[in-house]
Amino acid sequence: MDELAEVIARDIPEGSFLNLGIGQPTKIADHLPAELGVILHTENGMLGMGPAADGDQIDPDLTNAGKVPVTELPGASYFHHADSFAMMRGGHLDVCVLGAYQVAANGDLANWHTGKPDAIPAVGGAMDLAIGAKDVLVMMTLFGKDGTPKLVRSCSYPLTGVGCVSRVYTDHGIFEVGGESVVVRATWGISVADLEERLGMPLATVA
Repeated sequence: MDELAEVIARDIPEGSFLNLGIGQPTKIADHLPAELGVILHTENGMLGMGPAADGDQIDPDLTNAGKVPVTELPGASYFHHADSFAMMRGGHLDVCVLGAYQVAANGDLANWHTGKPDAIPAVGGAMDLAIGAKDVLVMMTLFGKDGTPKLVRSCSYPLTGVGCVSRVYTDHGIFEVGGESVVVRATWGISVADLEERLGMPLATVA
């Protein structure tokens, strides 16, 4: 997923305030070009987060929301957890990148619960980000371990947000959602025809 993280990092608009969800999206921090001036926000109360910490850089008190040790950039600031969520809910973040269990063609997002009785729900700040960020991107594998598509016509899992996702980055390709149809922006190692068959839905391509 490091290659995909690098692809997403290049697509983040210059000067954005960006939040990265727990899991795969945190890798994006390691690939953001410094010249873009992107400022990373974490829901546990930090603005100006740098790449992941390593070796002597590790400070156990300095982590992202996923408890991964991180570095700080010049000008970094710290604040109360409640203030961090106020930033998220108040529309102050330009972009967030989240993981997902499912994303629907209309942009619906399901990433906190599979709906199974024995599943452990993991809401975190995803709902706040889904409604608060100006642009919501998703980074995920296109298919589950059992081969089931995670990009679907409509979500069967409990929703995190309605019509909030604009683009989905996966190991097989990049897709735009939320419009009249799902648009394929790029593919890797698979044809659009094969994707349509495996996903069970028609796909549009960029002219």
